[in-house]
Amino acid sequence: MSDSNPVGQERATQSGVATLDELFHAVNRSDTPGLVVGVAHHGKHVYRRGFGLASVELGVANTPWTRMRIGSTSKHFTCLAILLLAEEGKLDIDASVRAYMPELPPLKAEPTLRQLMTHTGGHRCYLDLGFVASGMAIRPKGVALRMQVRQTEANFAPGEKMIYNNGGYHLLSLLIERISGIPFEQFLKDRIFTPLSMADTASVRSDFEIHRGTAALHVALPDGGWRRGMFPSEEVLGEGAIVSTVDDMLRWLAHLRGQKIVGSESSWRHMLTPAKLTSGLVTPYALGLFRHRHRGVEIIHHNGGVIGGTCQMLTVPSHELDIIIMANGAKVDVLDLGYKVVDTVLGDAALAPAEIKAASERFKPMLGARYYARSSGNVIGFSDIEGKLGLSVFNYMPTPLHDDGATLRLGVEDVAAGPFVIDTAELAEEGTPPASLNVAEGGRAEPFERLPETAPSAAEVGPAMAGCYQSPDLGADAHIEFDGEQLKLRIFGQYGINDATLIPLSADVYSLQLDDSLFPLKFLLSIEHSEDRVTGFRINTLRTRHLRFERLPY
Repeated sequence: MSDSNPVGQERATQSGVATLDELFHAVNRSDTPGLVVGVAHHGKHVYRRGFGLASVELGVANTPWTRMRIGSTSKHFTCLAILLLAEEGKLDIDASVRAYMPELPPLKAEPTLRQLMTHTGGHRCYLDLGFVASGMAIRPKGVALRMQVRQTEANFAPGEKMIYNNGGYHLLSLLIERISGIPFEQFLKDRIFTPLSMADTASVRSDFEIHRGTAALHVALPDGGWRRGMFPSEEVLGEGAIVSTVDDMLRWLAHLRGQKIVGSESSWRHMLTPAKLTSGLVTPYALGLFRHRHRGVEIIHHNGGVIGGTCQMLTVPSHELDIIIMANGAKVDVLDLGYKVVDTVLGDAALAPAEIKAASERFKPMLGARYYARSSGNVIGFSDIEGKLGLSVFNYMPTPLHDDGATLRLGVEDVAAGPFVIDTAELAEEGTPPASLNVAEGGRAEPFERLPETAPSAAEVGPAMAGCYQSPDLGADAHIEFDGEQLKLRIFGQYGINDATLIPLSADVYSLQLDDSLFPLKFLLSIEHSEDRVTGFRINTLRTRHLRFERLPY
């Protein structure tokens, strides 16, 4: 049928809309929070819908005009702002951050601005540190920088690894303010949003602020109710502060992949160049943007998460397909939905077959096995996920492994760190799991030792660990006590308290079960010894490595 047939075009459009409606059927409700979604193809809007409630409290529905937080999808706007200043000769993206912020401590080495933008700088993150110290307590203005300044150790040397770092983007935002002489929010409005007619887009520092037409954020409670989502900071900037609408974000995506109004050709070349680690490995992360392939086509995207909301922004440049999904508490995986929209709109004829994931049956002896790496503090575990071999890192939920033939891989696009790569020859297909494994993170292999199948009881290890501890880098105290049944850890931060139960994985390695079920972070803890005495411990998370607590003498 000819494309010039208007009746045929209308029927095809109606069929496509109906198929997309099926993807969002589960959130098409009037009693729960939901999401807004926009899809443009070849420059034309083909789908704009709101689902669920913008406010459960008020019973107000989401619409295509509802403003929502986009979280970390904000990051590439921050990168563009930095590049605009570089165009004017006001900064050098390959200069050390300490050239512009000399109050920062000289650690293993000094990351460049480019390394902060690619998450390869090695600094610890103020946000992650704040979660460890004070849980979900709201931190006031100024805390983020003070937390970064007090660090005496780094996660890794610049360029060695890629670990997602909100703190680096906070530093970039402060730098933009210092060099431009105006607030970060004003710079984005004047230099990016206004030239692109993004009238409903703004950078908003705090969830306590009220802005016209913005959806409330919702966190699901175990009893089926809802709690208002509040980000635990009053100073969110380029790491995740933007609110926007479907139309503004589709306008932005068309600009991102098309003719540029804001930013030079050179700046956009920098924006879209993935980072290269010192190991020689090229990551799929550029300046605030992921670039990799999905079913044979290149996609450029970035997701975002806040407390009570998520976002996925995605474009397929070769097909001029732009997608934005913003949720305010809907119980959906917006990353997966974004990929499904690509599959639905482009269809199997335009896409390669779906990627193969590792089958768990092939590596059956590995299921349930866990391994510990002393050098990084990481614990990995293998499990079955609907017939696929899943890998958990740093105590997080397992993710199916990509099967590249000779290796199995958990990508940067999967966990915003790594990639984590295992040679299949290392894994048992028959018999028992090996005593040790070599697992590469960011192209650098490290040894992992298998943890015992039966861990010691809290009664066996508790008495030796009980005592008071202190972390200078965190600015927090901690107390471990054994009550005869459980081993309990309490961290006393400046703005709040974290309570957790220590669960032994071995005599020296523990997972932390936090008492706050809504808390988003996972912890691991490793013990330090001097002769037969526990002298301290280190906390490790996916984004914080070797945070030390030293034992106090009393």
